[in-house]
Formats: sequence, C-alpha cells, structure tokens
Amino acid sequence: MKVKPLGEFDIYINDGNYGNIYPEKELFTNEGIPFISASDFNGRTFNYEGIKFISEELHFNILKKGHLKVNDIVIVVRGNGIGKVGFFEDEIGECNMNAQLAFIRTNPNQLNPLYLYYLMSSQNYLELIQRFGTGSAQPQLPINRLKMVPIIEKDIQTQFQIAKILSDLDAKIELNNKINAELEAMAKLIYDYWFVQFDFPISAEQAASMGKPKLEGKPYKSSGGKMVWNDELKREVPEGWEVGILDKIADLIRGVSYGKDDIKSKDESNTIPILRATNISGNKIDLNQMVYVPTEFISENQILNKFDVLITMSSGSIDHIGKNGFYYFDEKVAFGAFCAKLVSKKDFRYYLYSYAQSDFMFQTIKNECLGTNINNLNGGIVKSFKIVIPSQKLIRLFNQRVDSLFQKISNNTNENQKLAELRDWLLPMLMNGQVKVDKLSDHDETLNMAAEEREKYR
Repeated sequence: MKVKPLGEFDIYINDGNYGNIYPEKELFTNEGIPFISASDFNGRTFNYEGIKFISEELHFNILKKGHLKVNDIVIVVRGNGIGKVGFFEDEIGECNMNAQLAFIRTNPNQLNPLYLYYLMSSQNYLELIQRFGTGSAQPQLPINRLKMVPIIEKDIQTQFQIAKILSDLDAKIELNNKINAELEAMAKLIYDYWFVQFDFPISAEQAASMGKPKLEGKPYKSSGGKMVWNDELKREVPEGWEVGILDKIADLIRGVSYGKDDIKSKDESNTIPILRATNISGNKIDLNQMVYVPTEFISENQILNKFDVLITMSSGSIDHIGKNGFYYFDEKVAFGAFCAKLVSKKDFRYYLYSYAQSDFMFQTIKNECLGTNINNLNGGIVKSFKIVIPSQKLIRLFNQRVDSLFQKISNNTNENQKLAELRDWLLPMLMNGQVKVDKLSDHDETLNMAAEEREKYR
C-alpha cells in the first residue's frame, strides 16, 4: 500500500478568515452569503436552518479567504472536533466559512475529491489527523501539518470506483432521509390540523349532539364545533377536552450516570451501549459512536424501547436543550444522564412524539431556560408542561391515521443504520485492498454484493 503526504498532491488548501477582519456579531444577517461553521455540516449534509449569513460586500471585498466551491473538502482545524470533515456539493452559489474551518480543493484528474473525503472521514483517519494537531487548551491543525497527513495512493480509476461504491450507499441513505422528511411532514400536518387548529373529524356522536348529523367527518372548529375558553392555556379548546399536564400522558425517566473511568470497550462482556445527546440530531437518533458501560450501572427502566422519545435535558447550548427524537430501533441500549426518555401511557405514543416536536413544546422549553446560566431542564418542570388531552377515541383514530407513516419511517431509519454501518465497514476494507473494487463495481448490485462481502469477513 503506497502513501504520500497530502501536500505532495496537486491541491489547494485555504482556511477561514480570522483576526481583526473577522465579522462582529452585528454584521451577521438573516440572508445573503451563507457563513458555514463546524456545527452546520455532518458529512455530506449541510444544514442551512439557523445558519449565519454575511453581506456580499463583506464576502467579496473584506473576507477574501474561505470562499467555498462545489467539491471542496471542509475540515475543522481549530477548536474541539479537529479533523472532522465534510464534503461541500451544494449548488447554492457563493459561500464562506468561519475561522474554525479550512478547505481542501483537489485536481480531480489526480485526486478524486470524493475519494479523499471518504478516506479522511474514516475513524482511523480521524484519529490519525488528530495526531498532527497541536495545542491542548485550544487544539489546532495548522495547514503545514495538515499537508503532512499521509494519503493512500490509488490510480484515478480505482479512486473513482471506491468513491462511487461508497457514494451509492450514501445516496440510498439520503433518499430514505428525504422520504422520512415527507412522511414526518404528513404526520405533523395531521397533528396540527387536529390538535392545534382543532379541525379533527367530527364523530357521529358529536354531530348528533350538535343536532346536525350530516356534519359527521367534517372539521370540528371550522364547522362550528363548540369551543370553551381555558384560563391555563389562555386559549379556546374543544368542549369536553381535558387540559392537563404532560405527566398525565407520559412518564419521564432520567438516564444513567457514569464517569470517564467507567467506560469500557465495546468487545468487553457484560457491557451495554449508551446513547448521549450527541446521538440526537434534529429529530433523528443514531447509534453511532456510543460509549459502553457495565450493565450493572443500568436499571431496567433506563433501557430504551421502540417508540420511546429521547430528549436532551442538559447541554452547553440552549439551542440543544429539548431536542428529541423517536427511538426506532430494536437494539438494547440505554441513555446517559444528560438525557431522559418520555414513555407514553396508554395509546399516546404518536400524540406524545408530535407534541414533543411541536413549536409550542420548544417555545415552552426556551422560556424555562431563558435567563438561566445553566442550560438544564428540570424533570419536574417538564412533567408539568400544560397539554390538551383529547378523548381516547380520537387518539385511537389519530393512531390509525399516522401509524403506517411512522412504521415506514422506522423501516427506513433501520435500513439507514445498516447502510451506514456497511459503508463504514467497507471504507477501510476498500482503502487497504481487503475488498476489491472490481467485485463491487456493478451499480445495480453494489449494495447486495457489499453486504455479502461484509458477512464473509465477519
């Protein structure tokens, strides 16, 4: 296996702007040129929700470094997380980046940019790159040291084939993510329509009590359904609905406490994986980079079950407090003390999750954390959040409407986890030649062949 330093390839490396020209807080805007930070990307996915923007004047005339182009590899070179890489492939026009980042621009005829991205994104390479860093209080990866990182040499055709195989897996994951986003949007639309706007379908009993049997199935509030004022919520709610607290429909259970010295190897016996707040991204939970602790640390109620809601209770940033997701997996895992799980009572699991994802829930959480120095949610406060509680009959009807949506999301999420594990297993095997690209090069059979190869090496 031949290697040579990154700097000996035909590449261009540049970092972001810093010093006295770095934009002050008041120069950031809500539109203009995207200004990327390390928290705005995860692999090949760049998240533009909540991103900062700068003016064209600032971008073109003052911040003349850090201008990203399509197919650049973005890498964290300052602060926590040095060595983390992303692949910028979004056709969004001009884009800039902060001082924490650098980009690598390759000559694609010599070094395929996707090949380099996948190589540098592997866990082995992350650890290797971090060894080239300097500093402890403020880790840094100077460009001259980044250029010293050894790169595995392959001929350009092999680079292309490796990149394509891994990219095919990522493309399938991304397709599933898009499908899941559409399914989530459909479920949210039903929840909002029924339980926020109160235009749930009128039942036969309600239509009869209104003296208008022909209203059965029509939207309740829009069709003149009786609403009553509630002082606690400061709004009208449908007649007959209960106004209670979250504790009425869910139990809240805090996660397990452990220390750095308690963490064990994945291969040790009598251990269990722990999910942390970093495993929740947006409304998605993944099983990546879990830590393992002795099973004796875990009580039975700290095990996650399918369709439990995992929520972040403590974080260094108020923006992460309250982020939550459905646990869609069958794997037996627990969760850390910075998180809690919400377990629905009776038939409320889809209603509970939809409420946990609602703007009302997130605004309530921000109000609780506002003005505090510690970004921490108190379990007792969460359990006392005000909530409208519909009839069991309507909840069961809601479950019938959305169950197939959430089951499809679950299937796609589990498939994505397996595809990601397969990709991460294949990556070093392809790079070191243990799996040959010619055996996996057929586009239509890539996933099946790769899976068969993985089983062979287990």
